[in-house]
Amino acid sequence: MRPCITEPMNEEGVTRLMEYVIVSGVLLVLMVVMMFTVNAVFMEGPADKLRYHAFVDIGNGVSTRIVDLYVIAPGNGTIATKFDIPDDVAGKGYFVDVGMTGASKASQAILVQGGSIQSRVAIAGIGATKGVAGNTTGAGWNMIQYDSKGF
Repeated sequence: MRPCITEPMNEEGVTRLMEYVIVSGVLLVLMVVMMFTVNAVFMEGPADKLRYHAFVDIGNGVSTRIVDLYVIAPGNGTIATKFDIPDDVAGKGYFVDVGMTGASKASQAILVQGGSIQSRVAIAGIGATKGVAGNTTGAGWNMIQYDSKGF
């Protein structure tokens, strides 16, 4: 009689396949998490910082143009000027709002905002001596008008 020899089943191929699937799945999940983190940290963060500083520059530029117009404003008559500001900042549009601020409405400011980023710049030099109000966007030409009789 022959002795009963049982050959062990070769499970090495299945084990290696399962190892490959599990390791690949874990790495894929980590890559997806990393993609969201990289986007927020390395792309959106610097873009938001760039937009804030660009909004400050735009607000200062509009403030300067308003003060310059105020300096040459006639005592009796009208004057208007056109100017251009960037159409977009970091690929996104924005709004510029000029008006009175504070509880007593004693000061005037320029609010430049786009999405969740905003910048408030005081209109330097004229205080509340002349009322300034209006809004615009970055698209196209913008106009500042002054009329001694008011609008």
